[in-house]
Amino acid sequence: MKKITIIGSGFAGLTAVRTIRKQDKHCQINLISPKAELIYMPSLIWLPSAAVDKRDIIVPLNNFFKRMNVAHIASQVIGLENGGRTVLSEMGNFENDALIIASGGRFIKKLPGIQNSIIPCEGLTAAQAIRTRLKTMNSGNIAIGFSSNPKESSAMRGGPMFEFLFGIDTQLRQQGRRDKFNLIFFTPAKNPGIRLGEKAVKKLLSQMQKRNIKTHLGHKIKSFEDGKIITEGGEFNADLILFMPGMTGNKWFQNTNLVLSEGGLLKADKYCQTSLKNVFVAGDSGSFPGPEWMPKQAHMADLQAQAAAKNALDILDNKPPSHTFKIELRCIVDSNNKGIYISRNIKNSFMLPNLRFMHWAKKMFGWWYLRQYR
Repeated sequence: MKKITIIGSGFAGLTAVRTIRKQDKHCQINLISPKAELIYMPSLIWLPSAAVDKRDIIVPLNNFFKRMNVAHIASQVIGLENGGRTVLSEMGNFENDALIIASGGRFIKKLPGIQNSIIPCEGLTAAQAIRTRLKTMNSGNIAIGFSSNPKESSAMRGGPMFEFLFGIDTQLRQQGRRDKFNLIFFTPAKNPGIRLGEKAVKKLLSQMQKRNIKTHLGHKIKSFEDGKIITEGGEFNADLILFMPGMTGNKWFQNTNLVLSEGGLLKADKYCQTSLKNVFVAGDSGSFPGPEWMPKQAHMADLQAQAAAKNALDILDNKPPSHTFKIELRCIVDSNNKGIYISRNIKNSFMLPNLRFMHWAKKMFGWWYLRQYR
């Protein structure tokens, strides 16, 4: 019997499970992750305003694993041996015929004083902390920004920070206290959101201007202090700092023979193959060939996971890998009551203006996407 191990229970890992089961009902699937749950990151943006709660963010996966006949191993991975055929974990070692790594990325926390900021996409606890801080603040400066991995510019997740920015602005206006706060958007990039396309950059900056959001762009961040952000272009006060640093690979990658990119991610080809035989990668863990704007987002992780899973099955059937993934960006930049739809692929890009319908479309998509796991 074929034995496939998947590391990670995020978007890529779960899509790999579904893809395998569509093609092979009988192969053994072991999935290793700390908990049998999916954290639905796209909905974190609505937690500060209490538009969603924990049940909308954390999806238990026990029933899904049972339906898919998946053996879940609740553990942390610590390395690989035998050319990837053995996964080392805190709960023991697990053998495989093929391995799919979908363990996500790791935020780079090297900036001095980064503990003075909240990293929203670290999960439920971080988003709840933002909600608590907003409740207790009567006025002040709120600074929201992001940066990238200096050695791998694609290893970043800036999109959610625009959503937290616009969402908090909307929330404060709805509460009738926006005039008591200054919102500041900061990033070392001169053209924030350029991976979404030039039209998107203009639209995002226009939204900031309309909402009276100040900007501090194009200056390298030097450090965070309690109540202050220091950059090479000056410093400014901030009573609440929301910051998304760039991403790199998991620490356990160092305990393998896998070839890493300069930015610390797993180097992969267009078939999602890594440097080790029968070892594939999908999602934020990987460094893939493609344009610089190729996003780190759930949609892209799903596409890569489908290719990785199909190729893993083909290799175990003694067929060469042939499945590649489409490179495209699809997102709705939500602002708590409206949303800007942006789509981009190799050939063209498309954008819809800020529409109320797009806010509800994003919510409905989340419900539709998660129903397969509930």
